[in-house]
Amino acid sequence: MKNFIVRTITGIIFVAAIVSCFLNPIAMVVLFALVTGLTVWEFTGIVNEHVAATTLNRIICTVAGVWFFLAMFGFCWGIVNSAVFLVYLFTIMYLVISELYLKHENPINNWAYTMLSQMYIAMPLSLINVLAFMGSADGEVHYNYVLPLSVFVFLWVNDSGAYCCGSLLGRHKLFPRVSPGKSWEGSIGGAVLVVVVAYVISQLLGTSSPLTALEWMGLGLVVVIFGTWGDLVESLFKRTLGIKDSGNILPGHGGMLDRFDSSLMAFPAAAIYLYALF
Repeated sequence: MKNFIVRTITGIIFVAAIVSCFLNPIAMVVLFALVTGLTVWEFTGIVNEHVAATTLNRIICTVAGVWFFLAMFGFCWGIVNSAVFLVYLFTIMYLVISELYLKHENPINNWAYTMLSQMYIAMPLSLINVLAFMGSADGEVHYNYVLPLSVFVFLWVNDSGAYCCGSLLGRHKLFPRVSPGKSWEGSIGGAVLVVVVAYVISQLLGTSSPLTALEWMGLGLVVVIFGTWGDLVESLFKRTLGIKDSGNILPGHGGMLDRFDSSLMAFPAAAIYLYALF
């Protein structure tokens, strides 16, 4: 019971923080720059501890990830030009070239996991900015929290729907090798609930909606499919390394990777889907 209460309180604070930060672009960038940094730091720590003969530079990897997020924010909002990414490229080049001189046991592992920290975490989270800042016909860039926030809403609805339907009806395992608890019935139930919520969002927004009802439902399905894959990818990562949780920074919910695993696949997929529409 105590763990349930702690988990519930943490969950409420987590959702409130995500929702409220999107009401202001500066609050959004501060929170998710912090999320990016903490998640990269957690990931590199896990690798250093559990992957043999691997030594990542946690500080530089983390700073690089945060810089990339901030650079994407500034570029998407139109307040900096593309030159801001040169600092990031220089940092990545340093991390690669430095292995020539550090004489680590397995530099290839270091290269691979360094790049993975950026491709798997920093890049997907930075795409929140791509969804939040979009150009209009007048050439101006406008901040709109509806699309990035809706991705999180769809992920939360899908998790809740999948849990409820899976608990009641789950018989056929979705991916037993990686995540024995997930079922096809739960996944389908979560997807149906997300589609309904997507339609409701389109009706609530009315003429101010950036998408049609059908496009909203399509976005919901994209988030469900790739969010589920994101969850499974992180489960495979943890199972391969023999760990249960990625960390303990969120009481009752594990680590940052545990909380944002689904979004690491959902945001790139949502960005591709939306750009294909527009």
